[in-house]
Amino acid sequence: MKPYDVAIAGGGPAGLAVAITAAQRGLSTVVVERGALPVDKACGEGLMPAGLEVLERLGARALLDGQGCSPFVGIRYVQEDGSTAEGVLPAPGGLGVRRVALASALGERARAVGVELRERTVVQGHRRTGTGMVLETSEGRIEARFLVGADGLGSPLRRAEGLEGTVRGPQRFGMRQHFKVAPWTPFVEVHFASGVEAYVTPAGAQRVGLAFLWENGALEHVSFEELLAHFPTLHARLGAAEPDSKVRGAGPLERSARARVADRFALVGDAAGYVDAVTGEGLSLAFTCAEALGQLLPEALVKGASREVLLPYERTFQRAFRKYAWMARALLVLARRPRLRAPVVRWLGRSPWVFERLLGFAVK
Repeated sequence: MKPYDVAIAGGGPAGLAVAITAAQRGLSTVVVERGALPVDKACGEGLMPAGLEVLERLGARALLDGQGCSPFVGIRYVQEDGSTAEGVLPAPGGLGVRRVALASALGERARAVGVELRERTVVQGHRRTGTGMVLETSEGRIEARFLVGADGLGSPLRRAEGLEGTVRGPQRFGMRQHFKVAPWTPFVEVHFASGVEAYVTPAGAQRVGLAFLWENGALEHVSFEELLAHFPTLHARLGAAEPDSKVRGAGPLERSARARVADRFALVGDAAGYVDAVTGEGLSLAFTCAEALGQLLPEALVKGASREVLLPYERTFQRAFRKYAWMARALLVLARRPRLRAPVVRWLGRSPWVFERLLGFAVK
């Protein structure tokens, strides 16, 4: 059998975005996913303007309906004393989208442009040949000219390629669940409490997603109910709303890669590196970089797809990641220091134009 041009390990949004972009540019592409499609995971589920624009270019936005997604106009911070700050995002605004709805739309679009999707197929190893890669999987051998690692935070391929970076300092964890209730605001809300934040994202006409982020060791007890108890206003707002998904967790969140590229190999999405979900930029960063890699691949393959040939993607990733990492770490400083955060958020509440300038810088 003739080798594929591109094999992608991981059927989440980042992997599917690379697959669609590569297939649209004429490359034969296969996605290998260890679980069942569509893939669900703990995720804040917010797409910022840059990510939404990529979703439109991929041709997947039109495949989402109001049951699986809900637009939002901006970000609202809510502090323990009830003080708030809110800012409107640049056009076209943001989109809260249930993770399985997003993955379903991307999967449908991928199949439409000729991508082969193989689910319940585990990558057990890989090796280079003179012209490409051989993947040993639970369902047999796959040959491709190029391999993309889109296999998540814990990325076995990142480790196997010797690209694992070192992470120092305290680690953060996340947990999320959805509820059957109409969104009460067109904003994504970020609620602060001692040692934990809550993120409320509209994710459908009758659904909100509630996610918590906290630092290891900051809380004595961790369960969804105990985390929600830190936010009485949210607890009352949800009332008797029925859960609309199972509780899912993720972490530790911060991951590091020494590089994103090697000969005939690249990392995308969370596998390429991650700081924290505090900015809500994870999906948008993944889409922006996945599109850049997919656009580069045809020319890169003609030139042998060596590490040097792939360096334009590495530079694109680093530019986008630096801004994301700077904003994430700045917000973590505020989240961890209530005495600093309180006056800053109050000031932003009195100066929404400053907040909107900051949002514009962060998401463009």
